[in-house]
Amino acid sequence: MFFQQLVNGLTLGSVYAVIAIGYTLVFGVLNIVNMAHGGIIMMGAYIGLLLVTVAGWGLFPALIGAMVGGAILGYLLEVLALRPLRGKKVTHLAPLISTIGVSIFLESAALLVFGPQTRAFPTDYNQLMDFGLFKISEIQIISMGTAVVLMVLLTLLLNKTRIGKAVRATAENIETASLLGIHTRRIITFTVMLASALGAAAGVLIALSFNAIEPTMGTSMGFKGLAVLIMGGLGNVGGAMAGGFILGVAEVFSVAYGASSFRDAVAFGLIILILFIRPQGLFAKAGKGGRP
Repeated sequence: MFFQQLVNGLTLGSVYAVIAIGYTLVFGVLNIVNMAHGGIIMMGAYIGLLLVTVAGWGLFPALIGAMVGGAILGYLLEVLALRPLRGKKVTHLAPLISTIGVSIFLESAALLVFGPQTRAFPTDYNQLMDFGLFKISEIQIISMGTAVVLMVLLTLLLNKTRIGKAVRATAENIETASLLGIHTRRIITFTVMLASALGAAAGVLIALSFNAIEPTMGTSMGFKGLAVLIMGGLGNVGGAMAGGFILGVAEVFSVAYGASSFRDAVAFGLIILILFIRPQGLFAKAGKGGRP
């Protein structure tokens, strides 16, 4: 029972980690919480569904297609909702309100196009493997494996590539990065697109894992991502990864050994606990939110 729930928790946590990384990247370079991220997660799931059911694509091509669609949405978000507010004398809440508006628009558009009903995500990966202490399905292996691969690739991108180092420099100090010759506007756009692509990928993984897609799914998953963002430390990519696994395991164990009705309360309970014990987040340096 214990090992089975641990596997289930790690699988769920890997998806939460990918969701949280999207929030973390945007917060790192813009110092804002992107409330449209949940909407992009939801749209990614629907794009993946359309590519599988209408276009006849396989799961992994559909995942890549959803990421491309998410990146395009991220570009539009940055150009239309965020960039016009930068450098203007507006309240610091303006970008937050703007992203909330985008989130509402995306959810309303999905309701109009797809309707309020829950849709299943078709897949041929239905085998269950028995390892004695635990059982794991092909869907769980694909979900966790894909999430881990995305996290590894992101880590390599941020630490080993020129553009990744530019993202980190911009997150550390945008003015200094600009003085050093980094085109910070392009880096910000790239970062929002990257975060949105990861969000869309997470949407497909959620749809695959839960076999359900609905227009409001981005709201609940978005709140889970925010919980992990706070838990790991604002702007800390490594903290977001670790925090995702912690939340996933805590959530699954609370359902297995407690009551399923408390599942969504676990995230907010952990936030309250961490804010009391370590307000800057579990993995942030003291006095700093952390950076990519």
